[in-house]
Amino acid sequence: MPGARRELIRRLNAAASCVAAVLVFVGCAILSAQGASGAPRSAQTGSPAFQSLSAKATAAQDAGNLYEAIPLFRKALAVNPGWVEGWWSLGEIDYKDDRYRAAASEFKKAAALDPKYGTARAMLGLCEFELGQDKEALGDIEASKELGMEQDPQLRQVVLYHEGILLQRASRYEQASMALSSLCLSGVRSIDLAQIFGMTMLHINSKTAPSENSPEGDVVQHVGRGACLAAANEYDRARPEYEHVLQQYPHFPLAHFAYGRFLLEARDRPGAIEAFKQEIREHPDNVLARLEIAAAEYKVDSAAGVPYARQAVALVPQSPLPHYLLGLLLLDTGDFQGSIPHLEQASKAFSSDARIYWSLGVAYAHVGRPKEAAEARATFARLNKAKSAETRSGVTGIRPDEMPQMNVNENAGAEAKP
Repeated sequence: MPGARRELIRRLNAAASCVAAVLVFVGCAILSAQGASGAPRSAQTGSPAFQSLSAKATAAQDAGNLYEAIPLFRKALAVNPGWVEGWWSLGEIDYKDDRYRAAASEFKKAAALDPKYGTARAMLGLCEFELGQDKEALGDIEASKELGMEQDPQLRQVVLYHEGILLQRASRYEQASMALSSLCLSGVRSIDLAQIFGMTMLHINSKTAPSENSPEGDVVQHVGRGACLAAANEYDRARPEYEHVLQQYPHFPLAHFAYGRFLLEARDRPGAIEAFKQEIREHPDNVLARLEIAAAEYKVDSAAGVPYARQAVALVPQSPLPHYLLGLLLLDTGDFQGSIPHLEQASKAFSSDARIYWSLGVAYAHVGRPKEAAEARATFARLNKAKSAETRSGVTGIRPDEMPQMNVNENAGAEAKP
């Protein structure tokens, strides 16, 4: 076994015994043998001079002689700048030595030479994270997931953790929660993870977590631990974490909202609705709690959800999601005429959502507008066909009457108040 691979496995095993190390020491999860596409990354072709230099560089790296390997890799790349593994290896060495700017340049070259090299894009994203380039980092990490990465649990955990942080900072809380939930479901636990998850559930987009010794830090830690336990389906252990927060800090913004989200996950719909109502009593201008109540009542007691959706529309009239929810609720209660203007306004922001056109088609048909109904149904059929094609590729499909996901801060124009 080459020295570099042996050292890598040793470090992976060490990280596995201490989950926190997985989250802070990314270098332990780098695999350098081959990319996600399975293509070998060794230098098999080229001039004799290149083959000699690349072999010496790889041997020096495998032996742990990194300062000897670096100039050899550079000389080999000067002869053959298209050598993907050479750029990868230099990036790996520079990353481990905290030279993130140099590593980013090298991983970027590897990714450019092999556009399907998802692992290189992931490492580029991690470098950009360290350089404070959050937008670029998130873009490259998300691209790496689409392309596919090395089948290595530690690397996957590291990428998910940093993706969760970047999504939390970008106020994309639903997607951040999904990334962090995957970590928790795989058994990851740490103070840092709880902080990020707590900030996500409380819709705090700060780069800096509150002090652990402050009331804010206590709330964040307990909510984060509760969210992580709930993600792992440990609801009985999660509940006391939320109850501690509500007992000690009943007026903390979005504390009752976070508890309501937990209760929804635990299949306690009535309890969740009451928690959201309590959030509104604590913070009368809260939009998120109203939207959650409206969504929870849809298809169960839609008439009860209408007032909360109307209030949300009044609070943030330019936001499309409240209009979408109100339109669906009115449609379900039989107020077809009343649903149309809200669904039409929402369709401007959600133009690729097939469900909204199904709902518009139903509403138009009931009020005697057959031409518009036919057009809406045709749009639904076209979009649903495209979604069905994605479903065959492993992407989840849709149902026409399905409630849209509550990505309040992620949808165009949805600048809803907390």
